Amino acid sequence: MGKNKTLISEFLLLGLPIQPEHQNLFYVLFLAMYLTTVLGNLLIITLICLDSHLHTPMYLFLSNLSFSDLCFSSVTMPKLLQNMQSEVPSIPYAGCLTQIYFVLFFGDLGNFILMAMAYDRYVAICFPLHYTTIMSPKLCLSLVVLSWVQTTFYSLLHTLLVNRLSFCADNVIPHFFCEISALLKLACSDTQVNEWVLFIIGGIVVVIPFLLILVSYAKIVSSILKVPSARGIRKTFSTCGSHLSVVSLFYGTVIGLYLCPTANKSTVKDTVMALMYMVVTPMLNPFIYSLRNRDIKGALGRALFRKKFFFCVCEGLLT
Repeated sequence: MGKNKTLISEFLLLGLPIQPEHQNLFYVLFLAMYLTTVLGNLLIITLICLDSHLHTPMYLFLSNLSFSDLCFSSVTMPKLLQNMQSEVPSIPYAGCLTQIYFVLFFGDLGNFILMAMAYDRYVAICFPLHYTTIMSPKLCLSLVVLSWVQTTFYSLLHTLLVNRLSFCADNVIPHFFCEISALLKLACSDTQVNEWVLFIIGGIVVVIPFLLILVSYAKIVSSILKVPSARGIRKTFSTCGSHLSVVSLFYGTVIGLYLCPTANKSTVKDTVMALMYMVVTPMLNPFIYSLRNRDIKGALGRALFRKKFFFCVCEGLLT
């Protein structure tokens, strides 16, 4: 029978392993982290939209990455904060499916955008004279659109596969969000198809972009070593340093969580590592790009100067 036999209307999220006496302290901490994520990524998106100096392929990808980080964190953090203040930390069945879809969507979108950024840096450093020809507006837009289309298909497929499962008695998810692997363990129907699709497509979505990023940077390093110069090395690390930091933060936690199985699997460890790549990484990205990127700092300086100049003119007219 193809009928959905779900008997429960909501799931209970166990949340984070925090002692009750520390609950309020962590609530304030996570609220501050979430607000920092929202404001930081909105600042980058706004600067890229307003400053014509940033209308380049690299910053097209960066604006999409910032939007992805902003939404990725917003899918889980508001619910986490709400549940930390609730006596019954629950989420409706439909809300859980919605959360699964958007967690997969924005998480995987970040994967593909990071891959596009790595290719952009590879072309910029290895083929500088042909950069504008290769990274044409048509190609850049195609890479962005393809990233959005692929992640839409992948997320929708997994959500529909979860929706066909039956959930009977156990409705407690040992996580702070509807994590798909934890949800599959609660199903009282066969999850073999879900697990195979998760393994195959999940491996493609995570491993292939990661390998292509490694290949891009291997070629960049090889290109630098062919013409060694202190100035060239400084320029390269100035250009690629921020991107490498983001890649290390994101893939380090994701690979440690999903691709490095251990004999003594710890729910607490999984929860903390998921918190790292879902909450900490999106918060740190704006700082990485702001502190290590001259163009972003320059755009911010020009925006502040224009604002100061505007207020000075208004003040002069009023007086």
